[in-house]
Amino acid sequence: QVQLVESGGGLVQPGGSLRLSCVASGSIARVYVMGWYRQAPGKQRELVANIATSGRPNYVDSVKGRFTISRDNAKTAVYLQLNSLKPEDTAVYYCHHAQLTQSYWGQGTQVTVSS
Repeated sequence: QVQLVESGGGLVQPGGSLRLSCVASGSIARVYVMGWYRQAPGKQRELVANIATSGRPNYVDSVKGRFTISRDNAKTAVYLQLNSLKPEDTAVYYCHHAQLTQSYWGQGTQVTVSS
């Protein structure tokens, strides 16, 4: 089992920034992918960004150039820096960890972009 603990959501004005953090603990494999998904009201959950053990990031087009994903393998942590936030970025953001055939989710953290 893998447990994920997220932090860093909140309320921010358009154009502002936030940093999300997620730390994994438990039975962590040597090779894994960590990332962030988000789900806005009335919409399906979508991948925002993920990053493999190799460190190569992957982003959804709508956040490219604004969000940056990074990881700390020593801490089994993943971070998402959200810059130039827009109202359409408002959603619950979920940390995700995938290893072998297993998939784990964090509890979610609310990001609200509003003036």
